[in-house]
Order: sequence, then C-alpha cells, then structure tokens
Amino acid sequence: MQPASRPPGQSVHHLIGQPSAGLLLFEWFAGLILVGTVLLSLPFSHAAGGAVPVLDALFTSTSAVCVTGLTTVDTGTRFSLAGQWIILILIQLGGLGILTFLALAFRALGVRMDLQSQAAVEDSLFQKNVAAQFADNFLRIIRVVMLIEAAGAVVLFVALLPGHTVAHSMYSAVFHSVAAFTHAGFSLYSDSLEGFRGNPVFLSAVMLLIFFGSLGMVVLGELATAFRRWRRRRDEPAPLHWFSLHARIVLQVSSALVLVGTLLILAGGGLSGSPAARVQDALFQSVSARSGGLSTVNVGALPLVSLLSLIVLMFIGGSPGSCAGGVKTTTLALWWARFRGAFRGSYRTLLGGRYIPEEIGRKVTLLLGLALTWNLLGLMVLSATEQAPLEQVLFEQVSAFGTVGLSTGLTPELSTAGKLWVILNMFLGRLGPITIALSTVRPDKSNLQYPEGRVMIG
Repeated sequence: MQPASRPPGQSVHHLIGQPSAGLLLFEWFAGLILVGTVLLSLPFSHAAGGAVPVLDALFTSTSAVCVTGLTTVDTGTRFSLAGQWIILILIQLGGLGILTFLALAFRALGVRMDLQSQAAVEDSLFQKNVAAQFADNFLRIIRVVMLIEAAGAVVLFVALLPGHTVAHSMYSAVFHSVAAFTHAGFSLYSDSLEGFRGNPVFLSAVMLLIFFGSLGMVVLGELATAFRRWRRRRDEPAPLHWFSLHARIVLQVSSALVLVGTLLILAGGGLSGSPAARVQDALFQSVSARSGGLSTVNVGALPLVSLLSLIVLMFIGGSPGSCAGGVKTTTLALWWARFRGAFRGSYRTLLGGRYIPEEIGRKVTLLLGLALTWNLLGLMVLSATEQAPLEQVLFEQVSAFGTVGLSTGLTPELSTAGKLWVILNMFLGRLGPITIALSTVRPDKSNLQYPEGRVMIG
C-alpha cells in the first residue's frame, strides 16, 4: 500500500502542528540560559578564588540573559576573563533576544505567527505600520544598536583612561556600554559604579546609554529620522508632528519620570557629598532605577522614602520595544488617561489629542492586574523564605520582576528557595508581557448572554 501523499502546498507544520510562538520564545530564552549555566559552571570560567556553585552559575546566567543584573557572586572577582566575556555575550544576546528570536524563528525558520500572535508582537514591540516591514527594519535596528553601543564605548574609554591602563579601559568601556544600553545592570566592580562618583563624564555617558536604551527601537528610529530632518532645516525646531503619538508619549513620560524620580530621591535624603554630587547621584539613580540596575550609592543605606520611590520607578520600567522591564511607560500613561476619563465621567480614553481604542484599555487593565498580583505573591514567598525587613524583600521582588538589578544587599544572602524564586522572577519578568499576550486564551465568542446584576462598591 502506498503511503498517503501530502496535499499540494501543505507543509510539514500543518501535519505535525504549528509550533506556538509563545512556546518558541520560551524555549529560545530557556535554551540560552541553559547554555550559559553550563559554560559558567566550567572551571575556565572561574577566577582563582574558587569554583562557582551550579546554582549561582544558573542565577548569573539567568540574570545575564534576562538583562537584570542581580548577582549572588561578584562578577569581577569570582569569574575569570573568559567567564566575564561569556556573561557579556549572554547580555548582548539576551538584550536583543526578542528581536533576534522573531527575525530568526519567524523568518529564517519559516514559522508563521497566527493573527493573535502578530497582534501581541505589534503591541509589545512595534507599531502596526512598523511591524508590517519587520524584515527591513530588523537590520536597521541592529545597526542603530551597534552604533550607539560603539559610541558609548568610545566615550567611556576616554573617561577611563586617566586612571586605568589602555587594556582595562578598553575592556571596561565595552562591557559597561553594552550593559548600560541593554539595561543588564552588570558591573565589573564590586561596588557597581560608586567608585566613579568623581568622574562625571563616565557617569553621564552611562546615564545616556541607559536612557536611550529605555526608549525602544521605534522611538530611537524616529529620533534618528527627526535629527536628519533637523540638520537639513536647522533654522526651525523639530515640530511635534514629526513624531508619532507613541513616540511623544514615551519621550514625555520618560522625561517626567526622570525629573520626578530625581526630586523624590533628593527630598528623601541619605545622599552624601556636595550639593552637585547629591544631584548627580539622585539623577543617576532615577535614570538607572527604570531597569538600568547600576548604582553610584549604597542602595541599602538609603532611607525608606527613597527606597519606595525606587520601587515605583522599577515597577514602571522602560518603554515597549526596549530591553527594559517593568509594566512600561505607555502603560502608565494609558492607565492615567483612563483613570482621568473615568473620574470625569467619560467612558472614552483621551491621550495626546487622540481617543484610544477600548481594546488597548482592557489590555492595560489586564497587564497591571497581572503585574500587581504577581508581585504581591512574590512578596509573600520571599517573606516566607528570607529573614529580612519587608522593604528589602519588596525591593528585591520588584527589582527581579522589572529586570532592574538594584539590590539593598539581600541578593547574596538569599536562601536556596529564595534564589530559585528570584530566578523564576527574572525569567517571567523578561518574557512576561509578550509570553502572556501570545498565550492568552482567545476571546469568548459565545452568544450566551446573562442578565445584569448590581454590586455595591467603594
């Protein structure tokens, strides 16, 4: 008997089932973490001080791939030069992982997304008109990323030269440029960047890398286009209509968060040095808290009001399409517009002179609800596994969820259960919004209707 032939035009994927986009994304990052764990567990990755336990290698690999920066062992002293380069490669692959994954899996491997997956990716990474031209934009995005990281490395190299050798300055500049732009939060120095408080050029370059890295690829592209147009018409400022509604919201909210965060940290006190030094530290922490993860002060020594300010900034995070974590700046803007409209008795969301579709408003409510519920659960879990003050536990939970990397000093002291929970936290924090969107149950299309009921609230 002859085997049944496959109908013309029917691919193998139709016979064995189309792989889930969310599952492929999960496997991409999980596989990268596993490879990193194996490599960081090998002796050549360890410094002369002793071997790194497998759990700590897993923790470091997860933190690098998820561009978080939380570490249970010191990167600069516990890992050899080879181990540090492995971490740097994991950071770069993890930072561009979602974009790289989409380009390879959905283009080179011939995996097609269903309409639901396409909508989720467009909401998370691109605007619809940009997503339609993803193949062309991918290479341009890579060029922009490499250009920014290279420019940052040059400035950092120059800033490092006076006090370091050429070889160390070059290596440190490349490492911190990649770590800052991808929001990895890793540093070669045990005190993060506290030793550079007297080097404003170095810190300014790092802040700019973190800030631009938090804007998202689409906004960076629009900024580059606007700059080219401005160069041709220098006699007049860049009008707002050069930017999309998304870019305007991202730039306005990001700038406002930096300013408000700086003022709150300054008002909280706890900073030392001259007024200029305190402003510099407050500004740096405000920028870095939104998923940057680097610090110029001892975060654990900050007063409670400053810690709470940092927690809020970490929860918000960066913008869609960036390497930053958190619930994103646009989510905050949409929630506020939705709240303001409801407070005024309007059932429509008005933002930037445009009415926002109700579908997007529902997604904002879902995302915030999931994020708050998950962090509340994490607070309870870490409170049960760790013997630490509540504010430190909350800080650790939100830092891991927002893939920030700041810590009050609790990370190296985590129990085995605490380390495993934070690993899960970093992983889901990195993949959460997109994975949830790709895996969301399809809308209920049932025609069954129920009678209305009324419940008292407030």
